[in-house]
Amino acid sequence: MQNEQKPLLSLSQLTKIYGSLAANDLIDLNVFSGSIHAILGENGAGKSTLMKLVYGVETPDAGEIHWNGQKVNNWNPAVARRLGIGMVFQHFSLFETLSVVENIALTIEGSRPELIERIRKIGADYQLEIDPMAMVNSLSVGQRQRVEIIRCLMQDLKLLILDEPTSVLPPQHVGALFDALRKLQNDGVAILYISHKLEEIRELCDVATILRDGKVTGTVDPNQSTAQELATLMIGRSIPKIDRHDSQNKTKSEVLAIRNLSVKNLDPFGADLRNCNLNVFGGEIVGIAGVSGNGQQELGRIISGEELNSDLNPSSIEMFGQSVKGKGVIERRDLGFSFVPEERLGRGAVPSMSLRQNSLLTAFKKGMLKKGFIQSDRVAEYTDQCISEFSVKASGSSATANSLSGGNLQKFLVGRELCLQPKLLFLSQPTWGVDVGSANEIRRKLINLRDAGVAILVVSEELEELFEITDRMYVLRSGSLSPSMKTSEVTPDEIGEYMIGEKREEMDHAISV
Repeated sequence: MQNEQKPLLSLSQLTKIYGSLAANDLIDLNVFSGSIHAILGENGAGKSTLMKLVYGVETPDAGEIHWNGQKVNNWNPAVARRLGIGMVFQHFSLFETLSVVENIALTIEGSRPELIERIRKIGADYQLEIDPMAMVNSLSVGQRQRVEIIRCLMQDLKLLILDEPTSVLPPQHVGALFDALRKLQNDGVAILYISHKLEEIRELCDVATILRDGKVTGTVDPNQSTAQELATLMIGRSIPKIDRHDSQNKTKSEVLAIRNLSVKNLDPFGADLRNCNLNVFGGEIVGIAGVSGNGQQELGRIISGEELNSDLNPSSIEMFGQSVKGKGVIERRDLGFSFVPEERLGRGAVPSMSLRQNSLLTAFKKGMLKKGFIQSDRVAEYTDQCISEFSVKASGSSATANSLSGGNLQKFLVGRELCLQPKLLFLSQPTWGVDVGSANEIRRKLINLRDAGVAILVVSEELEELFEITDRMYVLRSGSLSPSMKTSEVTPDEIGEYMIGEKREEMDHAISV
């Protein structure tokens, strides 16, 4: 029995405080060899901080860390790696201009031939095959994840920490990852697994620790709980189911139209867009599925107006029946367009600026300026509305953007754009890093906007999300869009086949709109 073993890792009364906020408050946690241990919690619950403490990125303000029963002092990433702790972050830390073996050689000792042999052996042993000589920029996101895991395995791994590991994978590749993790489990490796996908937790993990407001509120066997029960434990209340229904208010006119769009990317590591055709009508939600790196960012910048290409045909992109070639971000917003970019900090928000100032960046025409002067009361009112309506955990509207957790900043950015009451809304990864309760609420609000006649385009790597809220879908692969498909007439596996290039060009369920 697990409770008769000595814990591999034991955290005792671990505490981390930022200013007046206790991100982790007297955390007790035991992790055992051969266990896949989930850490669950809503945004701001303290999951990321706890993982940083375990990996040594952050230093606890109080409490103790024990490894194999021995207290560890001066904990840091070098000590953690030496003990056999590896971490695969949600955003990978690979150099794109280097090969697989060159990336691994940066942290793992050995000659080039030795490393190549070890990479191939570990890849074969754990079904994580990868070409050691391949350039990272040529690899899919799933392959890059394999490189990160192999690098961890090459350090005599005892504990592997995974942060949202399936958020970058098509459905067909999730099973292969789970097979590799179960092989690690059978070899005695402990795994700390962070995910908002509760069905994954139930399928893979043997124990789950629940965090709420920085405290451990319980430890459960996820196999003995439903996804709904786990969600309720996380947020302290039941989550209403989304009323999935077809659009009843679709207009006959195109709000967004992209026709034969082809763009050559000047970035050698970016994706070219090839003959893309897409349309969105008022009163519908259209999704774009696809593995990251297949042209999502490039297409997003063309739609948002951040990338103005003088070579475009005027009819390549139209909004509200008029060409927007040459129109920048502000001019498109003046037409009734709003968007939430994928990159939260730096693009969606200025990190060092307050939430009020970040509201002003996109909502300044909502009565916030009068004769050139900022109306501070109106800015504060608008920001407080975003914080309140989207349950953003922040110290107030004067809090800086970089002081919020990733999920809470995402909720604020979505709230900021939805409160503008757009006619055309474009969102990239709208619930990325957002807990299950908040993601549910965002999706409900999007459906309500659709029912009110708003045209919505969503780029998401979460297939479950797209199947939950969209009316139609496209798949973006290698810079090309698939035919339009009615969501109710396709399966996740069929979409996944398009994502990895195994789907024929046309299929019976595809419809051109």
